[in-house]
Amino acid sequence: MSRRKKDPLRLLTEQEFQTLQQISRSQTAPAVAVVRAKMLLLVANGSDYQDAVRAVGRRNREAASLLVARFNQEGVAALTPRHGGGQKRVYGEKERQRILTELARTPTPEHDGCVTWSLTTLQKALRTAPDGLPCVSTYTLWQVIREAGQTHQQNRTWCHTGTVLRKRKDGTVSVTDPDTEAKKS
Repeated sequence: MSRRKKDPLRLLTEQEFQTLQQISRSQTAPAVAVVRAKMLLLVANGSDYQDAVRAVGRRNREAASLLVARFNQEGVAALTPRHGGGQKRVYGEKERQRILTELARTPTPEHDGCVTWSLTTLQKALRTAPDGLPCVSTYTLWQVIREAGQTHQQNRTWCHTGTVLRKRKDGTVSVTDPDTEAKKS
């Protein structure tokens, strides 16, 4: 005989029920979301937590109760996992904007010792600047720059993804690929 549930599953709205059914049948959704959706549907249909957990191939009944409690508060957003470990982000939006501002600046040979940015020269410039970031890593720089939609080209210059400079008879022309966003996803 099971104990009384502290936080039983609330009644699902029609929209939530349809969303849970769609995700539980999905072949392309993340596996964790599919399992959680199936578990919630089983609990909504009257299954015991332990039966619902076993039906989806899990073992821990407490995980089901925590999922139900989270679903009661957040709704369908409870299907997506939270931060699962590792270090939290150290640099916020202000620091990320500082990195992109420094990247947009053209380096000078006298001050920066180079004419084009590489990750290490950008790192040195940010670490030595008075308003800079003294502990920034090249990996953090790479992540911020990639999230901003820029890539490192062969000639060590950073340019927006999908935009390239082409040599023409009249001079250099910037060409933009209209399908850039479609190719990214």
